[in-house]
Amino acid sequence: MELSNNSLLEILKQVIHPEHGKDIVSLGMVQELTVVERNVSLSLTLQKGNDPFASSIKKTCIKIITKNFGDNLNVDIKIKANVGAKPESPYKTKASVSRVKNIIAVASGKGGVGKSTIAANLAVAVAKTGAKVGLIDADIFGPTIPKMFNLELAQPVMLKEEGMELIEPVENYGVKILSIGFFVQPDNALIWRGPMATSALKQLIHQGAWGELDYLFIDLPPGTSDIHLTMVQEIKVTGAVIVSTPQDVALAAAIKGVSMFTSESINVPILGLVENMCWFTPEELPNNKYYIFGKDGCKKLAERMKLPLLGQIPIVQGIREGGDSGKPAALGNSLMAEAFDLLAKNLILEIDKRNLSIPPTRKVELKN
Repeated sequence: MELSNNSLLEILKQVIHPEHGKDIVSLGMVQELTVVERNVSLSLTLQKGNDPFASSIKKTCIKIITKNFGDNLNVDIKIKANVGAKPESPYKTKASVSRVKNIIAVASGKGGVGKSTIAANLAVAVAKTGAKVGLIDADIFGPTIPKMFNLELAQPVMLKEEGMELIEPVENYGVKILSIGFFVQPDNALIWRGPMATSALKQLIHQGAWGELDYLFIDLPPGTSDIHLTMVQEIKVTGAVIVSTPQDVALAAAIKGVSMFTSESINVPILGLVENMCWFTPEELPNNKYYIFGKDGCKKLAERMKLPLLGQIPIVQGIREGGDSGKPAALGNSLMAEAFDLLAKNLILEIDKRNLSIPPTRKVELKN
């Protein structure tokens, strides 16, 4: 393919803006395009003053140009704001979480320990106390919160407040919810690089019309990743809850999760551990306990690390059924609900202790 303005424009039509769902050429973002021998220069004009996708779009443009016309090109791309677009002030951009009293990260060292199940039921149980509760599904590549809340077909609406575009959270069971799962087809996989995923998280945080909340839970992906770092850089996290099973493999990973949050550079307090799948109890035999993954592993770890054990949640068929049907087990007054109610009570106590004993967490400034 011959290098020219027209051929470049055709290639750049393959670059789609994630928020608008249209290519950057059709959106009028590609301007000042010039080609001189093997030198290509252009500007990407943003549609709004502060576009979180700008950096990832620029990288995608460079990649697709060099892929089609050779690595020996000199590609210069400048990012410019539309003259008519007013940059969003830091206060307005972050105003949606400025009225949230406590932000709680729910994390796990590895996948498969039931972290999202705990996050969903914990949010419902805390909401049952009369508190104002929100939940962000930050598990960008595997969002399950919409299904657990019977909201797979939900479509959040956009609203404007003081000239800023906000996303209205969807509410169910007394919990305000935002998830990337609301913006993609349930059967579609998200094939995103790190910058796109972290940009999506920033939008869920800062463009969510959260209003006044007592507690905002963030269901994180398993392990430690860009998502975790982005979170602690963007907001002041009150504390983290670590979910694990009693199994040695899960506990080893949980230790790494604790280590990440308590490291000198991040310094987010650990509010406590939750031992999930602590034993199997048939609902028809509530006094029987079968320790499938080992006994008291998380309890012993909490004692060793001098951390609170917030609760022990057994394997009960109803908890799984509640997640699959979109009716969390924490609803109602069953024995399962009582376990989550106790977990919520213990967590609230630990949050109050933390807020009385140590200063608020600062946002993290990491040096490359």
